[in-house]
Amino acid sequence: MALQPGTPAPDFTLNSHSGSVTLSDFRGKIVVIGFHPASFTGG
Repeated sequence: MALQPGTPAPDFTLNSHSGSVTLSDFRGKIVVIGFHPASFTGG
């Protein structure tokens, strides 16, 4: 999936140790999302 600069990302929800986190929870804030290969996760 590719987004053009300035295009809002689609909303999504992820599980964390403290519960679910939804991208829309951060609306109006700067969010940095990093992706890396599974080979670097230790799992």
